[in-house]
Amino acid sequence: MIRSATQTDIAAILDMAEARRTEYQAYQPVFWRKAPDSREKQMPFLTAFIQRENVFALVHETDGRVDGFLIGAIVPTPPVYAAGGPTCSVDDYCVADRAAWAITGAALLEAAAGEARARGAVQMVVVCANRDIPKRSMLSDQEYTIASEWWTRPL
Repeated sequence: MIRSATQTDIAAILDMAEARRTEYQAYQPVFWRKAPDSREKQMPFLTAFIQRENVFALVHETDGRVDGFLIGAIVPTPPVYAAGGPTCSVDDYCVADRAAWAITGAALLEAAAGEARARGAVQMVVVCANRDIPKRSMLSDQEYTIASEWWTRPL
C-alpha cells in the first residue's frame, strides 16, 4: 500500500536513509562520505522539508511496516531549458530491501509520477548512484534515461 508519509513514519524513513548512506558511501567515499551523526542531523531537516508546500512524501507499506519511501519536490526547471513546466526532483528515495526495487520502488515511482503530474510537473529527475544496480535497472525498466553524471575528486 502506498500512502502519504506522516510524522509517525519519520523513524522508518531515517533508518532506510541511513542504510542508503552507508551503501552509497561504499560506492563513492568522497561525495557520499557519511557524517558520524547523519541520522540525527537529517531528522530536523527531513521533518521541515516534507512540510513544505512544494514537497510530497510517500511511503510504501507491507503488512503494516514501512518498507520504502520517496520524497519529491516540485521545482522550477532552469529557464535555459524548455521542458514546458516544473520538474519533480527526487533525491530521497529508498527501499528497505534492495531486491524490492522492481516492485516496491516501481510502485512508489508510479505513484510519485501521478502526484507530480497533479502538481503541474512535466518531468521527473531521480538521483541514483552509478553502482546502485537494482535501482538503476528499475529506473531503466520504467523508461527513465540518464541525463547527466557527476564526477568528483577531493581537493
